Formats: sequence, C-alpha cells, structure tokens
Amino acid sequence: QVRVVESGGGLVQPGESLQLSCTVSLPHFSITSMGWYRQAPGKQRELIALIGRGETRYGDSVKGRFTISRDNAKKTVYLQMDNLKPEDTAKYYCNQNPPKRLYWGQGTQVTVSS
Repeated sequence: QVRVVESGGGLVQPGESLQLSCTVSLPHFSITSMGWYRQAPGKQRELIALIGRGETRYGDSVKGRFTISRDNAKKTVYLQMDNLKPEDTAKYYCNQNPPKRLYWGQGTQVTVSS
C-alpha cells in the first residue's frame, strides 16, 4: 500500500513564503512523474506543478512564484512557495502525474491572510 504524507502548510500573510513536503512510499519513485495539486473551497482540484525526469512545469497562476523539486533518495517532493497571495489559500496535495485515486493523501492546508 502506497503511503502519501504532505506537510508544511500553515497560516501566513501575503508576500510570505512556505515550503511544502510530500513523502511517498512508491517503489519506483525516482522514475515517477509527480505533481502538486490544490483545491480551494468550492473549486475543483487542480494541478499546479509537476516534476518529471528532467522537466518541471507550472500552472499560470503560480509560475514564477512556486518551485517544485524532489529528493529521490528521500522519496520526497517539495514545493517552495514564495510571494504567497490570498488566492493561494487551498488544501495542497501531491500525487503522481497523472494522479491515481488511491494515492491521494490528507493534504496540507495553506491559508494566506492578513
């Protein structure tokens, strides 16, 4: 059974930064494309960043502010979030890309408010 654990969320003010972490017990993690997703209240979950073998991609809403990275030895994916905005408020999840239903974790809440 694959275990996904996200952490690092919290309450911050606009303009501040947070780093999210996601540890995944996938046996072939190093060759798996991973993504960070988020779901705001009343909205659908969306893919905001992905990291594959040698590439990273970002959604328009976070491009230039968020950075995705990974440590294959630790089976961990990171999301560095800078210059946070109130519209970044959401629950953040990681999963494969494309996502697998059984791999959704509990997520970590990010709230950006003054």
